[in-house]
Amino acid sequence: MHTLREVLEQTQKNGVAVGHFNIADLVLLKAVFASAQELNVPVMVGVSEGEREFMGVRQVAALVRSLQEEFDFPIFLNADHTHSLAKAIEAARNGFDAIVFDTSELPFEENVRQTKEAVEVLKSINPAILVEGEIGNIGTGSEIHEQAPDLSRFLTTPEQAKQYVESTGVDILAPAVGTMHGMLKSMVQGETKKHLDITRIGQIKSAAQVLLTLHGGSGTDDEDLRKAIAAGINIIHINTELRVAWRRGLEDGLAKRPQEVVPYKILPFAVESVKQVVLSRLRLFNSTV
Repeated sequence: MHTLREVLEQTQKNGVAVGHFNIADLVLLKAVFASAQELNVPVMVGVSEGEREFMGVRQVAALVRSLQEEFDFPIFLNADHTHSLAKAIEAARNGFDAIVFDTSELPFEENVRQTKEAVEVLKSINPAILVEGEIGNIGTGSEIHEQAPDLSRFLTTPEQAKQYVESTGVDILAPAVGTMHGMLKSMVQGETKKHLDITRIGQIKSAAQVLLTLHGGSGTDDEDLRKAIAAGINIIHINTELRVAWRRGLEDGLAKRPQEVVPYKILPFAVESVKQVVLSRLRLFNSTV
Protein backbone atom coordinates (compact mmCIF):
# COMPACT_ATOMS: atom_id res chain seq x y z
CA MET A 1 0.00 0.00 0.00
CA HIS A 2 1.22 3.50 -0.80
CA THR A 3 2.05 5.98 1.95
CA LEU A 4 -0.20 8.95 2.61
CA ARG A 5 2.40 11.30 1.12
CA GLU A 6 2.53 9.25 -2.07
CA VAL A 7 -1.27 9.20 -2.29
CA LEU A 8 -1.53 12.98 -1.80
CA GLU A 9 1.18 13.70 -4.35
CA GLN A 10 -0.52 11.42 -6.88
CA THR A 11 -3.96 12.94 -6.35
CA GLN A 12 -2.42 16.39 -6.76
CA LYS A 13 -0.99 15.33 -10.12
CA ASN A 14 -4.41 13.99 -11.09
CA GLY A 15 -6.17 17.20 -10.14
CA VAL A 16 -8.37 15.58 -7.50
CA ALA A 17 -8.53 15.76 -3.69
CA VAL A 18 -8.61 13.26 -0.84
CA GLY A 19 -11.75 13.30 1.27
CA HIS A 20 -11.21 13.53 5.03
CA PHE A 21 -14.13 12.47 7.22
CA ASN A 22 -14.28 12.65 11.00
CA ILE A 23 -15.46 9.61 12.89
CA ALA A 24 -16.62 9.17 16.47
CA ASP A 25 -17.89 5.58 16.41
CA LEU A 26 -17.93 2.40 14.36
CA VAL A 27 -21.03 3.53 12.43
CA LEU A 28 -19.15 6.45 10.90
CA LEU A 29 -16.03 4.38 10.20
CA LYS A 30 -18.06 1.64 8.49
CA ALA A 31 -19.86 4.20 6.31
CA VAL A 32 -16.68 6.03 5.29
CA PHE A 33 -14.75 2.85 4.53
CA ALA A 34 -17.61 1.25 2.57
CA SER A 35 -17.96 4.41 0.46
CA ALA A 36 -14.25 4.60 -0.35
CA GLN A 37 -14.22 0.90 -1.21
CA GLU A 38 -17.24 1.26 -3.49
CA LEU A 39 -15.59 4.07 -5.46
CA ASN A 40 -12.07 2.63 -5.07
CA VAL A 41 -10.56 5.94 -3.96
CA PRO A 42 -8.21 6.70 -1.05
CA VAL A 43 -9.71 8.25 2.05
CA MET A 44 -8.67 9.83 5.34
CA VAL A 45 -10.51 9.45 8.62
CA GLY A 46 -9.94 12.03 11.32
CA VAL A 47 -10.45 12.05 15.05
CA SER A 48 -10.37 15.29 17.02
CA GLU A 49 -9.20 15.34 20.63
CA GLY A 50 -12.80 14.87 21.79
CA GLU A 51 -13.42 12.04 19.33
CA ARG A 52 -10.19 10.35 20.42
CA GLU A 53 -11.18 10.63 24.05
CA PHE A 54 -14.48 8.92 23.27
CA MET A 55 -13.14 6.15 21.03
CA GLY A 56 -9.71 5.67 22.60
CA VAL A 57 -6.47 6.57 20.84
CA ARG A 58 -5.11 3.02 20.69
CA GLN A 59 -8.51 1.60 19.87
CA VAL A 60 -9.25 3.81 16.84
CA ALA A 61 -5.70 3.30 15.58
CA ALA A 62 -6.17 -0.47 15.83
CA LEU A 63 -9.49 -0.32 13.97
CA VAL A 64 -8.10 1.68 11.05
CA ARG A 65 -4.91 -0.39 10.93
CA SER A 66 -6.99 -3.56 10.72
CA LEU A 67 -8.80 -2.20 7.66
CA GLN A 68 -5.50 -1.19 6.05
CA GLU A 69 -4.02 -4.63 6.60
CA GLU A 70 -7.02 -6.87 5.89
CA PHE A 71 -8.09 -5.11 2.70
CA ASP A 72 -4.75 -3.59 1.61
CA PHE A 73 -6.71 -0.38 1.14
CA PRO A 74 -5.53 3.25 1.29
CA ILE A 75 -7.44 4.43 4.35
CA PHE A 76 -5.38 6.74 6.56
CA LEU A 77 -5.78 8.01 10.12
CA ASN A 78 -5.37 11.67 11.09
CA ALA A 79 -5.19 13.21 14.56
CA ASP A 80 -7.36 16.20 13.79
CA HIS A 81 -6.97 19.57 15.60
CA THR A 82 -4.42 18.55 18.21
CA HIS A 83 -3.69 21.45 20.54
CA SER A 84 -0.88 20.09 22.70
CA LEU A 85 2.43 18.42 21.99
CA ALA A 86 1.67 15.68 24.52
CA LYS A 87 -1.48 14.60 22.67
CA ALA A 88 0.34 14.83 19.32
CA ILE A 89 3.09 12.56 20.65
CA GLU A 90 0.47 10.08 21.88
CA ALA A 91 -1.04 9.90 18.38
CA ALA A 92 2.36 9.53 16.73
CA ARG A 93 3.37 6.70 19.04
CA ASN A 94 0.13 4.89 18.24
CA GLY A 95 0.81 4.86 14.51
CA PHE A 96 -1.34 7.71 13.17
CA ASP A 97 -0.50 8.62 9.57
CA ALA A 98 -0.91 12.37 10.07
CA ILE A 99 -1.36 14.94 12.81
CA VAL A 100 -2.93 18.39 12.67
CA PHE A 101 -0.94 20.39 15.19
CA ASP A 102 -3.21 23.37 15.72
CA THR A 103 -1.93 26.36 17.69
CA SER A 104 -3.57 28.83 15.32
CA GLU A 105 -5.26 30.65 18.20
CA LEU A 106 -1.83 31.88 19.35
CA PRO A 107 0.01 34.92 17.95
CA PHE A 108 1.70 34.11 14.65
CA GLU A 109 5.26 34.00 16.05
CA GLU A 110 4.29 31.67 18.90
CA ASN A 111 2.30 29.47 16.53
CA VAL A 112 5.43 29.17 14.37
CA ARG A 113 7.66 28.38 17.35
CA GLN A 114 5.44 25.66 18.80
CA THR A 115 4.66 24.10 15.41
CA LYS A 116 8.35 23.96 14.48
CA GLU A 117 9.07 22.16 17.75
CA ALA A 118 6.18 19.75 17.15
CA VAL A 119 7.42 18.91 13.65
CA GLU A 120 10.88 18.09 14.98
CA VAL A 121 9.59 15.94 17.84
CA LEU A 122 6.97 14.06 15.80
CA LYS A 123 9.38 13.35 12.93
CA SER A 124 11.85 11.91 15.45
CA ILE A 125 9.15 9.42 16.49
CA ASN A 126 8.10 8.59 12.92
CA PRO A 127 9.91 10.27 10.00
CA ALA A 128 7.06 9.28 7.63
CA ILE A 129 4.31 10.98 9.62
CA LEU A 130 2.77 14.06 7.97
CA VAL A 131 2.42 17.12 10.17
CA GLU A 132 -0.13 19.79 9.32
CA GLY A 133 -0.13 23.31 10.69
CA GLU A 134 -2.85 25.95 10.63
CA ILE A 135 -2.85 29.74 10.36
CA GLY A 136 -5.80 32.09 10.35
CA ASN A 137 -9.15 31.44 12.02
CA ILE A 138 -12.12 29.40 10.82
CA GLY A 139 -13.96 29.19 14.13
CA THR A 140 -14.44 26.18 16.37
CA GLY A 141 -16.87 23.30 16.79
CA SER A 142 -18.31 21.02 14.09
CA GLU A 143 -21.81 21.77 15.27
CA ILE A 144 -24.98 23.58 14.19
CA HIS A 145 -24.53 27.30 14.82
CA GLU A 146 -27.18 30.00 15.15
CA GLN A 147 -25.12 32.61 13.32
CA ALA A 148 -21.83 32.84 11.48
CA PRO A 149 -18.90 34.59 13.16
CA ASP A 150 -17.16 37.33 11.18
CA LEU A 151 -13.86 35.67 10.32
CA SER A 152 -13.04 37.81 7.27
CA ARG A 153 -10.18 39.64 8.98
CA PHE A 154 -8.51 36.35 9.93
CA LEU A 155 -8.03 35.03 6.39
CA THR A 156 -4.56 33.72 5.56
CA THR A 157 -2.33 35.79 3.29
CA PRO A 158 0.12 34.27 0.78
CA GLU A 159 3.00 36.01 2.57
CA GLN A 160 2.00 34.49 5.92
CA ALA A 161 1.65 31.06 4.33
CA LYS A 162 5.10 31.17 2.76
CA GLN A 163 6.77 32.36 5.95
CA TYR A 164 4.92 29.81 8.08
CA VAL A 165 5.77 26.83 5.88
CA GLU A 166 9.43 27.81 5.54
CA SER A 167 9.80 28.49 9.27
CA THR A 168 8.04 25.38 10.60
CA GLY A 169 8.74 22.65 8.04
CA VAL A 170 5.12 21.44 8.03
CA ASP A 171 4.15 18.94 5.33
CA ILE A 172 0.61 20.31 4.97
CA LEU A 173 -0.89 23.75 5.53
CA ALA A 174 -4.47 24.53 6.58
CA PRO A 175 -5.18 28.14 5.58
CA ALA A 176 -8.26 30.22 6.35
CA VAL A 177 -9.87 30.89 2.97
CA GLY A 178 -13.56 31.47 3.71
CA THR A 179 -14.91 28.41 5.48
CA MET A 180 -15.81 27.92 9.12
CA HIS A 181 -16.20 24.87 11.30
CA GLY A 182 -19.75 23.62 11.68
CA MET A 183 -22.85 24.66 9.76
CA LEU A 184 -25.63 27.20 10.13
CA LYS A 185 -29.21 25.94 10.44
CA SER A 186 -29.89 27.42 7.00
CA MET A 187 -27.04 25.29 5.59
CA VAL A 188 -28.46 22.12 7.12
CA GLN A 189 -31.77 22.97 5.44
CA GLY A 190 -30.00 23.61 2.12
CA GLU A 191 -30.98 27.28 1.97
CA THR A 192 -27.46 28.75 2.12
CA LYS A 193 -23.93 27.64 1.29
CA LYS A 194 -20.40 28.55 2.33
CA HIS A 195 -18.26 30.23 -0.32
CA LEU A 196 -14.50 30.23 -0.75
CA ASP A 197 -11.89 32.79 -1.75
CA ILE A 198 -10.61 30.84 -4.75
CA THR A 199 -8.12 33.50 -5.81
CA ARG A 200 -6.59 33.47 -2.33
CA ILE A 201 -6.23 29.67 -2.45
CA GLY A 202 -4.32 29.90 -5.72
CA GLN A 203 -2.06 32.64 -4.38
CA ILE A 204 -1.32 30.66 -1.20
CA LYS A 205 -0.54 27.53 -3.20
CA SER A 206 1.83 29.45 -5.44
CA ALA A 207 3.57 31.15 -2.53
CA ALA A 208 3.82 28.24 -0.09
CA GLN A 209 4.37 25.36 -2.55
CA VAL A 210 2.95 22.83 -0.09
CA LEU A 211 0.02 20.44 0.25
CA LEU A 212 -3.14 22.30 1.34
CA THR A 213 -6.10 21.25 3.49
CA LEU A 214 -9.54 22.83 3.49
CA HIS A 215 -11.08 22.61 6.95
CA GLY A 216 -14.78 23.26 7.57
CA GLY A 217 -15.89 21.87 4.22
CA SER A 218 -19.42 20.94 5.34
CA GLY A 219 -22.08 23.07 3.69
CA THR A 220 -19.73 24.51 1.06
CA ASP A 221 -20.99 25.19 -2.46
CA ASP A 222 -20.10 22.28 -4.78
CA GLU A 223 -18.76 24.49 -7.54
CA ASP A 224 -16.56 26.32 -5.04
CA LEU A 225 -15.11 22.97 -3.94
CA ARG A 226 -14.33 22.03 -7.54
CA LYS A 227 -12.60 25.36 -8.08
CA ALA A 228 -10.73 25.01 -4.78
CA ILE A 229 -9.31 21.66 -5.86
CA ALA A 230 -8.25 23.14 -9.19
CA ALA A 231 -6.61 26.03 -7.31
CA GLY A 232 -4.53 23.71 -5.15
CA ILE A 233 -6.55 22.17 -2.28
CA ASN A 234 -5.46 18.55 -1.68
CA ILE A 235 -7.53 17.44 1.34
CA ILE A 236 -11.10 18.44 2.21
CA HIS A 237 -12.51 17.95 5.70
CA ILE A 238 -16.15 17.00 6.18
CA ASN A 239 -17.55 16.46 9.66
CA THR A 240 -20.82 18.24 10.46
CA GLU A 241 -22.57 16.87 7.37
CA LEU A 242 -21.81 13.36 8.63
CA ARG A 243 -23.03 14.15 12.12
CA VAL A 244 -26.33 15.42 10.74
CA ALA A 245 -26.68 12.30 8.56
CA TRP A 246 -25.80 10.05 11.52
CA ARG A 247 -28.58 11.55 13.63
CA ARG A 248 -31.15 11.47 10.81
CA GLY A 249 -30.31 7.85 10.06
CA LEU A 250 -30.58 6.86 13.70
CA GLU A 251 -33.93 8.63 14.05
CA ASP A 252 -35.12 6.89 10.89
CA GLY A 253 -34.09 3.50 12.27
CA LEU A 254 -35.83 4.11 15.58
CA ALA A 255 -38.98 5.30 13.80
CA LYS A 256 -39.10 2.28 11.49
CA ARG A 257 -38.24 -0.20 14.25
CA PRO A 258 -39.96 1.31 17.31
CA GLN A 259 -39.88 -1.94 19.29
CA GLU A 260 -36.34 -2.96 18.32
CA VAL A 261 -33.65 -3.03 21.01
CA VAL A 262 -30.86 -4.80 19.09
CA PRO A 263 -28.25 -2.15 18.13
CA TYR A 264 -26.98 -3.96 15.03
CA LYS A 265 -30.53 -3.99 13.64
CA ILE A 266 -31.05 -0.25 14.18
CA LEU A 267 -27.61 1.21 13.44
CA PRO A 268 -27.44 0.11 9.76
CA PHE A 269 -29.95 2.90 9.05
CA ALA A 270 -27.38 5.39 10.33
CA VAL A 271 -24.58 3.70 8.37
CA GLU A 272 -26.56 4.00 5.15
CA SER A 273 -27.51 7.63 5.82
CA VAL A 274 -23.88 8.61 6.41
CA LYS A 275 -22.71 6.54 3.46
CA GLN A 276 -24.86 8.50 1.03
CA VAL A 277 -23.24 11.76 2.17
CA VAL A 278 -19.72 10.33 1.94
CA LEU A 279 -20.36 8.89 -1.52
CA SER A 280 -21.60 12.22 -2.84
CA ARG A 281 -18.57 14.05 -1.43
CA LEU A 282 -16.05 11.49 -2.68
CA ARG A 283 -17.56 11.64 -6.16
CA LEU A 284 -17.20 15.41 -6.10
CA PHE A 285 -13.62 15.39 -4.81
CA ASN A 286 -12.60 12.71 -7.30
CA SER A 287 -14.13 14.25 -10.40
CA THR A 288 -12.65 11.54 -12.62
CA VAL A 289 -14.68 8.84 -10.79
